[in-house]
Amino acid sequence: MTTASVDLEDLKARIERHFAAGAEAIGDDDAFGTFLELRHALEAGTLRAAEPDASTATGWRVNAWVKRGILLGFRVGRLTDMSVQGAAGVSLFGRHPQLTFIDKETYPARRFAPEDGVRIVPGGSSVRSGAYVARGVVMMPPAYINAGAYVDEGTMVDSHALVGSCAQIGKRVHLSAAAQIGGVLEPVNASPVIIEDDVLVGGNTGVYEGTIVRRGAVLAAGTILTRGTPVYDVVKRTILKATSELPLMIPEGAVVVPGSRAVTGGYGREMGLSVYTPVIVKYRDEKTDLSTTLEELLR
Repeated sequence: MTTASVDLEDLKARIERHFAAGAEAIGDDDAFGTFLELRHALEAGTLRAAEPDASTATGWRVNAWVKRGILLGFRVGRLTDMSVQGAAGVSLFGRHPQLTFIDKETYPARRFAPEDGVRIVPGGSSVRSGAYVARGVVMMPPAYINAGAYVDEGTMVDSHALVGSCAQIGKRVHLSAAAQIGGVLEPVNASPVIIEDDVLVGGNTGVYEGTIVRRGAVLAAGTILTRGTPVYDVVKRTILKATSELPLMIPEGAVVVPGSRAVTGGYGREMGLSVYTPVIVKYRDEKTDLSTTLEELLR
């Protein structure tokens, strides 16, 4: 069956049935085959763990059944040796290899061909099966894209950057060196991290716990965003926070930098302490856009 011919409603029903079967799905050929259909659809980009939906409060809809399907793959897969071997059967690490790779058979590393249009620079990067990587994506070594992630056209995943499980990355995004985009599989209803189109994520930045970064935003190096992190918008004089229903959402075009705020009571005040907080210092303008010209040339 080709990806194009997959009936997603039927696939959903089968995933839900096999997931509900628990341990009984282990060794079930139909459960294994159903998972492979899901994995192929994820890699083709015809199925996503989360997708744009203007009718929701966040503009995105989480497909919890897809995440259950990804977890099903871990359940039904057996551990297998995935160590890389040379053409003559000699490990690439030498005749007495120091490193081996043991993982579930359902999640090997993806292989790409030149016609896929994905540029993976030599040096230790990897894309796990079940991840979508669009044409024009560049991966600088070492970088990693986990199962269920979606990385759209023209995005750069720089050295030591991580795209976690089910994270959604838009078009023309730059994930700078050591940027960490958190993943989420459980709880299955939780929203993954979403980075929309044309976002610049600075080096050593971390975006976690379902945070949504809107189109064109800039996260300066060292910025950390989590569900429990309040973001102070000094331009609009507001404080952005997650709620019990909604994740933290960074506005379109916002420029966010690491900052601090004073502890105002007790021992912390006595000692002159402050705590970390991200601060929106401006919104993107022509000068900010000019700083991204080099990225376009490199791509």
